[in-house]
Amino acid sequence: MSPDIIPHWCDAPLDILIMITAAARNGFFGNLPILALALASFGIGTTEFVIMGLLPDVATDLGVSIPDAGLLVTGYALGVTFGAPFLAIATSKMDRRHALLMLMAIFIFGNFLCAMAPDYWLLMAARVVTAFCHGAFFGLGAVVAANLVAPHKRVQAIALMFSGLTLANVLGVPFGTALGQELGWRSTFWAVVGIGVFAAVALYFCLPRKIAASGGSLIAEARALAKTQVIFAMAISVLASASMFSVFTYITPMLQNITGISARQVTYVLLLFGAGLTIGNYIGGRLGDWRLMPAIIATFVLLIAILAVFAETITNVIPAVATVFVWGVVSFALVSPLQMRVVNEATEAPNLASTLNQGAFNLGNASGAWFGGIAITQGVSYQDIPWLGAGIALIALVFAVWSHLIDRRDEAFIETAASA
Repeated sequence: MSPDIIPHWCDAPLDILIMITAAARNGFFGNLPILALALASFGIGTTEFVIMGLLPDVATDLGVSIPDAGLLVTGYALGVTFGAPFLAIATSKMDRRHALLMLMAIFIFGNFLCAMAPDYWLLMAARVVTAFCHGAFFGLGAVVAANLVAPHKRVQAIALMFSGLTLANVLGVPFGTALGQELGWRSTFWAVVGIGVFAAVALYFCLPRKIAASGGSLIAEARALAKTQVIFAMAISVLASASMFSVFTYITPMLQNITGISARQVTYVLLLFGAGLTIGNYIGGRLGDWRLMPAIIATFVLLIAILAVFAETITNVIPAVATVFVWGVVSFALVSPLQMRVVNEATEAPNLASTLNQGAFNLGNASGAWFGGIAITQGVSYQDIPWLGAGIALIALVFAVWSHLIDRRDEAFIETAASA
């Protein structure tokens, strides 16, 4: 369209649009491919976590108990755990852009099935289908993000992509919960379908047309994952996540039945919890650049103490809400250091290790939700559920100390051999 055809009053808005577009392409927020990846991460994170805020609504609508509804968290997490390595292998030779778009198609289709599911078991199957893309997308997306920027900006690129996941906890989960409570839980999944479509369009137009697959051998990388310290690191990731989800899965009925707050107020608590996760993500990144294993050990000690306190403060609104916020900070401060630990120990297989550690976190999600459901079914009160999370964190602390002692032993051996 020629400039003469455009009305004169459109000039200013068009100039502003041009400037915004230029800034978007050249400024801090200018890497549009990574922003597209972050948008997809936001959608995936929302659909993973929003079910916790909707458990009572889903349970009532489908005629199941809350512990049974909690298994929808377990099903999703197991889908991530077993889907990640399968899809990592299936997409290993694909163009990276095509692989990411295929994974988003799975995500959209799975959430469409969730919104349409007429009963509990079909909803469970739909959640598993949705989960299949999760681990592979984050593992592959992180590698793509790192390769799209200069070497000295790779960590920033990965952090920007994963900011979509933390924003999902700050915005997606509380607003998705509010939407589901007002218009029915299915409306939340329809909204996520819309986010997925928008993200897929953004990926289609923003990602480079050709992103070649890596030429590494999956068999050679798989051998590197058998190292003792890699196994220790992934086990700690599983336990850290299980500690969180044994409590967080049932946070809505806990706050409603013990703290005595309304369903609408739970939305604001989840928003505050998401803010805690975001702050914890930042702190965890800084801790990862400090002394890695001492930081992990100290964080676990603090996590155990906070969960023990939560079992007492949950009966009063203000202390309970404050504890939930601090718990979110400390819980997510472990994620980046644990991811670093796995990648550092699996130096010959960083890509596969990154993807599989996403599966490890989600295996912890599944285990934690399952343990929490069993505890409630066996008569453990909602007020005592934080003690279950503290116990799992204690086991993780033992593994972390054990792994650190192995490091110290190996360092001492190397120093002795060098001096000899």
